[in-house]
Amino acid sequence: MPRVWEVPVHDSTRVRDARVAAREAARHAGLADDRVATAELVATELATNLLKHAGGGRVLLDLVGPSVPAHGDERILLVQIMAIDHGPGMPDTAAALRDGYSTAASLGAGLGTCLRIADDFGLHSTPGRGTTVMARIGPLRDRDTADPHSEPPPVRAGGVNMPLAGGEFSGDAWACVRTADRVTLLLADGLGHGPQAARASSAAVAVLRSVPHLPPADLLRRMHTVLRDTRGAAVAVAQLDVAAAKLDFAGVGNVGARLRDGDHWQGLVSFPGIVGAHFPARLPQHQERWTRDSLLVLHSDGLPSRWSPGPAVETPSSLDPAVIAASIVRDASSPARPVRDDTAVAVLGPRPPDRLS
Repeated sequence: MPRVWEVPVHDSTRVRDARVAAREAARHAGLADDRVATAELVATELATNLLKHAGGGRVLLDLVGPSVPAHGDERILLVQIMAIDHGPGMPDTAAALRDGYSTAASLGAGLGTCLRIADDFGLHSTPGRGTTVMARIGPLRDRDTADPHSEPPPVRAGGVNMPLAGGEFSGDAWACVRTADRVTLLLADGLGHGPQAARASSAAVAVLRSVPHLPPADLLRRMHTVLRDTRGAAVAVAQLDVAAAKLDFAGVGNVGARLRDGDHWQGLVSFPGIVGAHFPARLPQHQERWTRDSLLVLHSDGLPSRWSPGPAVETPSSLDPAVIAASIVRDASSPARPVRDDTAVAVLGPRPPDRLS
């Protein structure tokens, strides 16, 4: 189930809490001791930066899979550490990543070191709005053993999952699976909150991972059968055919979906109902074109339906999708009320040319 660790950081005592949460998350992911220590170091640095430069914020830890996973990679887990604030922002993010730049009250590692020791790293800051920093720590698989003839797709996925009121489990879940030339992104919102809602959304994810080759509408029908012994969930599924540059979409319930093509955004419509309880008799699957500038955002109803795309979506090819997702949540919330419900946002976007995003 979607286990999430959320640490509000408003005084120095919470820096230790962030470090402890990172240790626990890394243990849950099955990471070796050296990678556990890496997660602790990154969480400590990010929490300290929140206090020193933003007057506080939140550290959010989640267990996620690879950003462009192949079918069968579902067992690989990375600890995603996200620091989100509504502070003054950074006028020069490049300077913050240079060697020798560190906070006086930190371990002296600095964001540059976090960049080097993490498997993935992302940073976005908007003056007057705040900063989002993301690092993922994984098992450091030997990339030299990868198939040299297997080219990664030109897209990747990422997301955030924030439980209501700091709950241990989120009733929302998202997942991405790649099979051959198809990349399928799912977001599920289990009815209600807590472990039972998480059980429903996790069941939807399990179906995707068991039959990822099915088109979206057929996946939802399969989920409806499996979720009958749960509370049920709202679910949206988007499947990109990379070779054909076409995106197929189907959804049941109140999961939001927006697709960007250039400067234009359009909503993708889900049908009323509940997967596992009240399934529509007719579920059409509609198709949209996919371009090199396309960006897909799926979100649960914890995000206001009238959310506005902020600066983070203006250059999606240079940002990790998880950073975009977290920035969307931040810009739609406030320090006093981070989210109004379990809130998950998943983004499918272009793959950047290099590791820094």
